[in-house]
Amino acid sequence: MSSAIETEEHQALRAAVAALGQRYGREYHARLAREGGRPDALWADAAKLGYLGVNLPEEYGGGGGGIAELSIVLEELGAAGCPLLMMVVSPAICGTVISRFGTEAQKRAWLPGFADGTRTMAFGITEPDAGSNSHRITTTARRDGDDWLLTGRKVFISGVDIADATLVVGRTEDARSGRLKPCLFIVPRDTPGFSRSLIDMELQAAEKQWELTLDEVRLPADALVGDEDAGLLQLFAGLNPERIMTAAFAIGMGRYALAKAVDYAKTRQVWKDPIGAHQAVAHPLAQAHIELELARLMMQRAAGLYDAGDDMGAGEAANMAKYAAAEACVRAVDQSVHTLGGNGLTREYGLASLITASRVARIAPVSREMILNFVSHQTLGLPKSY
Repeated sequence: MSSAIETEEHQALRAAVAALGQRYGREYHARLAREGGRPDALWADAAKLGYLGVNLPEEYGGGGGGIAELSIVLEELGAAGCPLLMMVVSPAICGTVISRFGTEAQKRAWLPGFADGTRTMAFGITEPDAGSNSHRITTTARRDGDDWLLTGRKVFISGVDIADATLVVGRTEDARSGRLKPCLFIVPRDTPGFSRSLIDMELQAAEKQWELTLDEVRLPADALVGDEDAGLLQLFAGLNPERIMTAAFAIGMGRYALAKAVDYAKTRQVWKDPIGAHQAVAHPLAQAHIELELARLMMQRAAGLYDAGDDMGAGEAANMAKYAAAEACVRAVDQSVHTLGGNGLTREYGLASLITASRVARIAPVSREMILNFVSHQTLGLPKSY
């Protein structure tokens, strides 16, 4: 890693988080998924060391850094085999949105808890009929006196059962134009009318996926985060960090798989030399490493732009980073399993479950096809077909 890309502080953070990850490792993560447990011990340790709130303002108990630092934390935990999915949601999306747009009361209520690990917040945007099209969101908020009434459905929402609240993306009517615009609301877990049902996933993970129903959920005026007229600006202030952190998640997973395959290829002998001496084995692993390194460079660029306040530049780079990291991760996992042959499908080596898990970054939080649409239209200036 070139010091021109990462400062000494970043390199020290990377090494320290890697050491924490090694203390837990893949077996810890896999056991929790099998037994229905939660990574509370790792979450608490990461919080105690200041890693969960590294991107949050110092005056609210955070580390005063940015998404660059938070992405390092998630990548290194992933590379150790124990990524924390809720890091993508709670400190990265919700922490960033509240830091940038929340009232003083909202910041004091939530940010210190995000930083010390005692509070978490889920994020609800995806809907059954909208998919990746945030313009088709049908969850609506209407005023009722000083309160808001929120009605709609959300799907594939991570960690709602353990989060203290969910930051829900709804839409309100613009008084001037009559058009619907996105708004963000903090909905506490036990609010009347706010219910959840578990989605039965083939993918085994400690963090479960939920469908949410909001039936005339009554919220006080101060549940609204930011200005109801800011709309997409506030929404994408959370979505860009989400894409960067998804890239970190994917790069960490790819690195974990690749390291397992490299270790195996160095020692596994079928003929007189280790299989890693054969170019048919070595070259695909080298390609996987190159692709992961290139994806990390784009992730670092996206984080740098975002932390510097360039939302437009960060949007483009974050989408590209997420795309590149997802593709690199899938190929790294696939090649790693293939390198181990039958052993790659055993529980002992812990790679087979990553075949499913690695696909997540291609699909969520936005599909690779929607990213290609974004680059086609926004970067290349090609016309839209929709």
